[in-house]
Amino acid sequence: MNIRAIFIDMDGTLLDTSNHISTRNKVAIFRLINQGVKVFLATGRHYEVTAPYHKELGLRTPMICLNGAAIHDAVTGRIIQMNNVQLNEERFHHLTADHSCNVIVHTASGIYCKETNAEIDYWTNVGQIPPKYIGDLRQANYQDVLKYSVRTGAPSPALSSLFQKEAKVIDWNDGFELVAPHISKWSAIKTLLYPFRIRPSEVAAIGDGPNDIEMLRHVGMGVAMGNASDEVKAVADFVTGHHENNGLAEFFERYLHVSDVEVL
Repeated sequence: MNIRAIFIDMDGTLLDTSNHISTRNKVAIFRLINQGVKVFLATGRHYEVTAPYHKELGLRTPMICLNGAAIHDAVTGRIIQMNNVQLNEERFHHLTADHSCNVIVHTASGIYCKETNAEIDYWTNVGQIPPKYIGDLRQANYQDVLKYSVRTGAPSPALSSLFQKEAKVIDWNDGFELVAPHISKWSAIKTLLYPFRIRPSEVAAIGDGPNDIEMLRHVGMGVAMGNASDEVKAVADFVTGHHENNGLAEFFERYLHVSDVEVL
């Protein structure tokens, strides 16, 4: 199979639990680029906490952020495509207020959250931009919402299902996310393939989460991390090692033969 592009998830795939790119993963990516493969990041993160890693890898490709709701230019960071999600805000905040959870609203101009936590503190440290608002989100003045994150600390399908008519729901073990209907990493990938004149059959994608399922299912080579759930592994063509054990590099070395190419 001739792979011309690869789309890489970040958390649980590219990064270890300390949010670092291992040397082995980095070298494997450099070798892929030397082979002429176009490497893209496709993540649920917002731009500010994606860009530093994009720069660390020296990538020159657009960034897919917020589960495909935004695509950012490789050099300027400006949004070159975005898809807003539109909820009944009064209903959303009423329903989430009845649960013990944090709510994070990702907008085109920054994030708004009900409360801060270690994750948001990390985002602030890496992206160097604090939340635009912390507190009762019913009092916040925001617009151009790209993604809602509801952190309940446990699977919450009963709550997330209440929004299925308004948004695309992505269920996680600690809550759920909402983006515009029909938006996904895969929908963003399709947007990018046309200008690069790359066919889906020439694409590989690698990830570990429920937000990766569509892209793994539709590309020519879908790869699940060893730490992925059974649901994610079931749609993949290959399963590689755990993200703490350089599973990303392992796949590149074994199936794309990157270890045979010198890094310039």
